[in-house]
Amino acid sequence: MPPVVVVSNRQHPIVKRCRALALAREAPAVLLDGEHLVADALAAGVTLEAVLTDERPREVTSIADARGVPRYEGTRAVLAAASPVRTTSGIVAIARWTPAPLDILLGSASPLIVALVDVQDPGNVGSVIRTSEALGASGVMALGETADPGGWKALRGAMGSTFRLPVARGTVSEALAGARARGCRVAATVATGGDGIDLAALGGPLLLMLGNEGAGLDRDVIDAADVRLSIPMAATVNSLNVSVTAALCLWEARRQRFGARGQRLKAQDPSTQDPGLQD
Repeated sequence: MPPVVVVSNRQHPIVKRCRALALAREAPAVLLDGEHLVADALAAGVTLEAVLTDERPREVTSIADARGVPRYEGTRAVLAAASPVRTTSGIVAIARWTPAPLDILLGSASPLIVALVDVQDPGNVGSVIRTSEALGASGVMALGETADPGGWKALRGAMGSTFRLPVARGTVSEALAGARARGCRVAATVATGGDGIDLAALGGPLLLMLGNEGAGLDRDVIDAADVRLSIPMAATVNSLNVSVTAALCLWEARRQRFGARGQRLKAQDPSTQDPGLQD
């Protein structure tokens, strides 16, 4: 176990590195903020370059110590300077993470992939990744100008799912071409005028495309899709948050694949899960 380095100066290099990563990520380094997120990264086998904590004893730091992760310990003021959140949790870490290749996601036996196109809010990106893991998607694609899934806000929103679910970066054209080559249907979500998600066939290999928070999907993406999906809702509401849309579409796709009772049984008995849907 390497010795713990005591940090008393807010200008210490480890503090400056954390602040720099919060402002502009330097791949493959990512900034993790919060005990649960650091613990999830360790549990998933993610390599940690360094951990900075306050003086409080934590189980997660014991795990990091046992793995030989360099650890720094500072005052609450030091942690506040290193952490990008308003109220520091008392622990941040620098980890190594890179997106998966698009082919990995498309190459599974019966893919159910969520593709985010130009989604700007990193919190939405993280929430969709979390939702995708929860509802059995085989992966998430961050396409075009979508916020970096490895940014600290997106990682925090995903609550560890980014380390357990394949998440890829690429272009819309690459995703569409890959889906076509593998016989994967492409579904474009639209606010109105599409097939209701309860009426569309979503049980087979599927690339589910969701667009920008304000403008939605571009017309050329919609035109390239095999099916357009809309969520039936009250006429007084014209749209839903992108993570809510993803959740509803994924739930319906999973229901069509396995049925409602089958899903409950799978949740209770992990040994009955489809290999493509395991964590």
